[in-house]
Amino acid sequence: MRRRTYLRPPELRTAQSDEERSATWLELFYDLVFVVAVANLGHRLLVETTWETVFGYVGLFIPLWWAWASYTFYADRYDTNDLGQRVLAVIQMIAIAIMAVSISGDKGDSTRAFAVANVMAWLPLIGMYIRARRHVEGTRDLVTGYIRGFSIATAIWAISIFVEPPLRYILWAIGQIISMYTPYYYRKIQAKVPLDASHLPERFGLFTILVLGESIAATVAGLAHEGWETSPTFVAILGVIIASSLWWLYFDNLDGKVVRRRPEQARTWKPTVWLFSHLPLAISLVAAGIGTEFLIEHTSEELPSAERWLVLGGTAAALGAMALLHIATVSDNPLRRDTVRARVRLVSAGVLLLIAFVSGGLTSVPIAILVAAVLIAQVAADVVIQDRAAREEATRATVEPADAAADAELGETGAPGEADTTESERVEAELDTAARGVAVETPMGSELPDSDDKTDDLDDSGGQ
Repeated sequence: MRRRTYLRPPELRTAQSDEERSATWLELFYDLVFVVAVANLGHRLLVETTWETVFGYVGLFIPLWWAWASYTFYADRYDTNDLGQRVLAVIQMIAIAIMAVSISGDKGDSTRAFAVANVMAWLPLIGMYIRARRHVEGTRDLVTGYIRGFSIATAIWAISIFVEPPLRYILWAIGQIISMYTPYYYRKIQAKVPLDASHLPERFGLFTILVLGESIAATVAGLAHEGWETSPTFVAILGVIIASSLWWLYFDNLDGKVVRRRPEQARTWKPTVWLFSHLPLAISLVAAGIGTEFLIEHTSEELPSAERWLVLGGTAAALGAMALLHIATVSDNPLRRDTVRARVRLVSAGVLLLIAFVSGGLTSVPIAILVAAVLIAQVAADVVIQDRAAREEATRATVEPADAAADAELGETGAPGEADTTESERVEAELDTAARGVAVETPMGSELPDSDDKTDDLDDSGGQ
């Protein structure tokens, strides 16, 4: 068993292609601080739901998600779970906790504290990559590029601490773009250092579970606030159904083999799209979860426009992100039908947006029913698609062996009717030759035609 408490140099884990990996206890513990951070970020939408707060929510979610994803990429390739990595990960968790306080929308809310926390979160990760550069020679060029790009981005975030908005936000945007563009810039080198096709999809799935949990938490909080009234209870049940349907649609179709970019795929877009589609997916799932709490709170009055768009737009955006995941997925499994599923997701997203446009003035009850109905229809469509594909595959599996056996038999005996055709041609040749008084080679030997033969009469009479 791998020792866990001593210093060990990083090693390239993805080079061990036969190893099936799962998330470590450190990674699961690391995720807990992001549970709090995501919850606090969602709380901002509860405090005030305006277009300004929605844009602010998205702008703060991006660096938070990218901090999680960047550590996950590092651990996917170089995880050793040793003393050095644990210490650096805990330092990063402290920074994320500070970040969570700074985005809560309460007294601790501070953009300067958020910038400080983000810098604190990136310094340990850069330290991890410095260790990897020193000990893993085969990936030194890639890691050197990472260190350079991430350091520049972190320096820009550090400068933003000392300026005031809106210049601070401009520096954030510049630093974030540089940080997120860095891996893409080195994508050709990355193709030689592939990601783990079993570990990384599991990690992104775990983060998706994390944000889906916000929907359940919002449902419970909303019902606790409203009490056991009939309408709020009914909408809360629909809220759980909505969250369960989104879970079903994502995890029943999760196939992350696309992340393992092969060297000949240096220019392919699918791994990048698959990975980064999880960012809008996470943003929209949290927004839709917060919208569920608003649904529970407005069962007897008109659902305000901002809250209506939060739940309907968030759910539609989640389906759109899932469509991107289907489009980017590469699978050898003929049962998946990713193109068909992507079209179904996009059509349903359009239906939800149409409902958002025309449902002004309604209470939350019919809106919740419509959202649940659309998602249940999605699940039913997936079941039908999968069942039909399975039956087609079963039919193909039955027919192909039968065809192969028939082909093998034909190879031995010849085509049907071949022997009959050959015999008929032989007899015709015998008759024709006999008519001309020529010896015919028969199975019994060479013979001459009989002078009393009626063949000439048959020919002259037109075959009668």
